[in-house]
Amino acid sequence: MADVLTPEQRRLNMSRIRGRDTAPELQVRHGLHARGLRYRLHDQRLPGRPDLVLPRYRTVVFIHGCFWHAHRCRLSTMPATRAEFWRKKIQGNAARDRRVAKTLHTAGWRVLVIWECALRGRERLDAAAVFESAARYIRDGRRHLLEIRGKPSLRTLSRRTEIESNGDG
Repeated sequence: MADVLTPEQRRLNMSRIRGRDTAPELQVRHGLHARGLRYRLHDQRLPGRPDLVLPRYRTVVFIHGCFWHAHRCRLSTMPATRAEFWRKKIQGNAARDRRVAKTLHTAGWRVLVIWECALRGRERLDAAAVFESAARYIRDGRRHLLEIRGKPSLRTLSRRTEIESNGDG
C-alpha cells in the first residue's frame, strides 16, 4: 500500500512525535506527585534515560507508547508502508527495553513500566487505580519489575491463544 503523504509531509509528521513530556507521561507525573512521590526526570546517568527516577525508592519508571515499544494491544498496529523497516525498528526498541531493564536490575534499581494502553483507548484502566498501583509498587520495595497494562481485549486474548496453540509463543 502506498503512503498517502509525500516524503516531506511524512518526515514533518514524524519529526513532531515527542520522546518526552507526552500526554501519558504528564498524566503519570501528576498522578504520582499527587500521591506524595517526588522524582527526577530523564536522568541521563542511568541506562535508557528513564522517564521518572525515584532515588529514595531505587525505582525507575518508564511510560511506554504501545506502538513504539512493541506492546501487543489495539494501540500497536504495524504500518502497512515500509513494513520491514518498522518491524526491525520496533523489535529493536523492544530488545533495547529488555536490556535496559536487566542492566538497571543488576545495578540495584527496580523497574516500573506503565503502558500507554493503561491510560488511553478502549482497554484503559481507571487512572486513579493505575496511580495507586504504581505508588504501592514504588513504596513496597519487594518486586524488581512491574508492568501496568490496559485490560486485554477479546482480540488480544484470541491472538495470544492462537499464537500459543501454534507453538509460536
